[in-house]
Amino acid sequence: MSPQRGRAERTQDMGEQRQATFSVWRGDHQTGKFVDYKTTVSEGMVVLDAIHQIQAESASDLACRWNCKAGKCGSCSAEINGKPRLMCMTRLDVLDMTQPVTVEPMRSFPSIRDLVTDVSWNFKVKKRIKPFKPRKPDAEDGTWRMYQADVERVQEFRKCIECFLCQDVCHVLREHHKHDEFAGPRHFVYQAALEMHPLDVEERLGQVKGENAIGYCNITKCCTKVCPEHIAITDNAIIPLKERVNDEFYDPITKLFRMFRARPKADRKD
Repeated sequence: MSPQRGRAERTQDMGEQRQATFSVWRGDHQTGKFVDYKTTVSEGMVVLDAIHQIQAESASDLACRWNCKAGKCGSCSAEINGKPRLMCMTRLDVLDMTQPVTVEPMRSFPSIRDLVTDVSWNFKVKKRIKPFKPRKPDAEDGTWRMYQADVERVQEFRKCIECFLCQDVCHVLREHHKHDEFAGPRHFVYQAALEMHPLDVEERLGQVKGENAIGYCNITKCCTKVCPEHIAITDNAIIPLKERVNDEFYDPITKLFRMFRARPKADRKD
């Protein structure tokens, strides 16, 4: 193959290059504005590629958090055209490139600078959740016996990469700013993974109901829609937790049984 032919084929594989405009948020927690940048884009590029080009060409001080560029670290979360997405997983060919593409930081968390937000609140909430507490081993060799269906049930929740896009889109946090009262969908996924684990015996439903206030969630499924790992957050985590809370605290038969079970022995008649 001649060098000229090789270069021609590589150019064809890259697709047609053209100019595109990206309206990127610049500023900190006090003030900021959208700034338009023009850069050359081509087939196969993602939004993070364009941001890196803008940094290289015209805005070397543009702050942007990223790590793996493979949709597994959850670092490059942002809002693209108003929708929470991972920049590294948002291909340009799914966007309307005839209009400026807006890129801004997640709105549910405090801004640090440009596209970087302070998500440390999420880790503080996670630390307050009661950790995994396994039951005693079933067998003499110190192992457990579990149904395969119970094991598989919690595997979905382990796919979470903690990008916090579900937290960002949740209206309880995004619009009503209930960070002091509400844990958010990411942490209900975490608690569901613990509560539904076939070995766990810790009691967390009181925490789910009270401190984490699952009652604020009104099942809009917006968190499920933005999850890059396609976890069925609402159907498989939040709704089952709500059902368990209702059974534990609001079911009249369960409540009656608990009352009799808790009565002191001295008050009982033989």
